[in-house]
Amino acid sequence: MTIDTSKVATTTTGTAATAPTRTGAVANWADERLGLGTVMKKNLRKVFPDHWSFMLGEIALWSFVVLLLTGVFLTLWYDPSMAETEYTGSYAPLRGIEMSQGMASTLHISFDVRGGLLMRQMHHWAAMLFIAAMMVHLLRVYFTGAFRKPRELNWVIGSLLLLLGTLEGFTGYSLPDDLLSGTGIRAADGFVKSIPVVGTYVSFFLFGGEFPGDSIIPRLYIIHVLLIPGILLGLIAAHMLLLVYHKHTQWPGPGRTEENVVGFPMLPVYAAKAGGFFFVVFGVTAIMGGLLTINPIWRYGPYDPTKVTAGSQPDWYMGWPDGALRIMPGIETELFGYTLSWNVLIPIIILPGLMFTILLMLPFIENWITGDKRDHHLLERPRDAPTRTALMVALMTFYGLMWAAGGNDIIAIRFDLSINQITYFMRAAVFIGPVIAFIIARRWCISLQRKDREDVLHGYETGIIMRSPEGGFSERHAPLPQESVYTLTSREDTKAYAALPATDANGVDAPNGRIDRVRAKLSQAWFAHDVAPATREELDEAHHHAEHAHELQGALDGRSADGHQYDGKHAVEGDHLRND
Repeated sequence: MTIDTSKVATTTTGTAATAPTRTGAVANWADERLGLGTVMKKNLRKVFPDHWSFMLGEIALWSFVVLLLTGVFLTLWYDPSMAETEYTGSYAPLRGIEMSQGMASTLHISFDVRGGLLMRQMHHWAAMLFIAAMMVHLLRVYFTGAFRKPRELNWVIGSLLLLLGTLEGFTGYSLPDDLLSGTGIRAADGFVKSIPVVGTYVSFFLFGGEFPGDSIIPRLYIIHVLLIPGILLGLIAAHMLLLVYHKHTQWPGPGRTEENVVGFPMLPVYAAKAGGFFFVVFGVTAIMGGLLTINPIWRYGPYDPTKVTAGSQPDWYMGWPDGALRIMPGIETELFGYTLSWNVLIPIIILPGLMFTILLMLPFIENWITGDKRDHHLLERPRDAPTRTALMVALMTFYGLMWAAGGNDIIAIRFDLSINQITYFMRAAVFIGPVIAFIIARRWCISLQRKDREDVLHGYETGIIMRSPEGGFSERHAPLPQESVYTLTSREDTKAYAALPATDANGVDAPNGRIDRVRAKLSQAWFAHDVAPATREELDEAHHHAEHAHELQGALDGRSADGHQYDGKHAVEGDHLRND
């Protein structure tokens, strides 16, 4: 038997050995020209921590993929035209009705294209899931402090994704040109016209003339399928690249520091998890699309401004500006011959812009108040930052009350209440409710901090009541597991920002002295009443005291329990304990 040694390397210098397969040859050719081998090897072995809360962002990512897949299917049959036509499809109740080509093509997709209604409903449910997952993911990032340096820009990108996702949803449910979506477009026309000076011109440009014109549906279609998705794809790519560059945040624990990441590599663990999770999201969306009816446009019929009724509401993520519009008092001002409709301009144009600006600036506001310039890769529990947590709870309360106000007519009907009383209540609640929520959430977090400190120093309550020789009663405490102690003591002892001296050694006023003093006062209020974590000295003293108490109790009763007999830590040892 002869062996072909022509392809065996005889030296380490010169040209590389010939690739054994065609696939290897292609890979080697690409690597020599693009340098992909080193990059791919480094990133495919990148380590990611393992925690269920990190999957919230993946729900948003995979629901966006479902949106792309179902959206491509729908574009094959949808006709973005406002030209009038007579419906001749298979849905008998609307046959012979005049409607736009967009509405007729949507009905055609729903009733005459195989799988069309499933794709429509999957697309709509995926849009709902996409925005909801982004919101929950954003809350997780904020409550755990994952937005801090060096991830401020990633927070900005995530906020922009949420804004664009909301606009994408609005343009999407406007395309069928049914009675509900047409009502939404008519409302949008009024919102644009409320903008001083330029509002009427912008409306004329968007609609191609007076409302409804003949251009709004084609233009919304281009925005929906091309402009916003392209921006979303770019922002998602930037978001993921920054995630890889900064490395993933992780929860505190043994062996986890600001300098490392403890978890599993991308290949093969997280690649398999991500692939499986995509099919879970796809499957759940398919089940919802097949079993739960959403946006039944055949029940609404084509858009007709004479048939708009009460109870028409947008998708849930657009509900809070609608609620602000409903409870805003009817205030208008005549100025230089122009009418300023504050009752529309404030709730629809100014308030959403203000809320989004606050959301965008949250990391920078906290960074400026606290004066924290360090990099952070370990997460915090919400209770570890009471003021931060309370601030977001206040914003959530404001959002929720506005969202509830968007259904004031439905609430009045269902609960047989006066819509005027509901409106007056909401007008006060949107100002008082967030303040109450802030106070309660902050005090709650501080109380939890105090409890954590007590648990670390004195252990947890076992439920075992002991009697001393003097006749006093006390409850036995058992020490926490070491991992729990590590987690509870990993919190940093926060310190308020100290203002610089008002004047220097020469008596010259410091630059920005007044702003610096305001910053110091805000920082003191930010960290006010925070409970300091237990120190090493306090832990040693508490352990010494616990050991001494345990020795005394053991001397009093040789059969005394160790504190774990009734809390499930381990089985009770000895029948005599069970028989007593």
